[in-house]
Amino acid sequence: MNIYAIVGAGGFGREVLPLAREQIGMIGHDEFRIVFVDDGSTESEVNGVMVMTSEAFKAIKSSDKFFNIAIGNSKIRENIAADLVSAGAKPFSISSMGNSVILDANTIGEGAIFCPFTTVTSNVKIGKFFHANIYSYAAHDCVIGDFVTFAPGVKCNGNVTIEDHAYIGTGAIIKQGTPDRPIVIGEGAIVGMGAVVTKSVPAGAVVVGNPAKPLRKGLGS
Repeated sequence: MNIYAIVGAGGFGREVLPLAREQIGMIGHDEFRIVFVDDGSTESEVNGVMVMTSEAFKAIKSSDKFFNIAIGNSKIRENIAADLVSAGAKPFSISSMGNSVILDANTIGEGAIFCPFTTVTSNVKIGKFFHANIYSYAAHDCVIGDFVTFAPGVKCNGNVTIEDHAYIGTGAIIKQGTPDRPIVIGEGAIVGMGAVVTKSVPAGAVVVGNPAKPLRKGLGS
């Protein structure tokens, strides 16, 4: 029997669960089991699905163990992915079968999650364990790194480069770049909710507003 784990039994994990169940069923696996893996949960079952610890999942004697990570913190995603891969589990991607759209000539890394009404157009490169929340999109010729998160409603227009561990907040808009001068969102940068990004953002910066500008803390903050 194939075992599929969704790591994280919180809100996002519960949203992802029915997408995974539908997708795995359509692949044609007659015998499969989905579990939640959550070391912080006090519940034994969530939405009809067993919750187990990461150690219990790793201890299951099966060569057909798969996992995805429904946790927002990208650094935690990275650590969990490394741990489970070293234990012999394999990443699988999750995509809403009915209404997520992925067009031509894209390259998408392992462990991605595409929620309902998400779109990747053409010639986009996406790294490992990408999260695309509802109603978000990445347009042509974007390059997106590993462990990047799009919150709901992100609009990433063409010729944008987003480096590893960047977080793009709900409703943010990233202006289209050009092939010779793409807009770059640096590693670990945070684009705030509703921000409109018109120029590149340095690594580690937090930008907010329209147009997006670096967040400055007041004296004594």
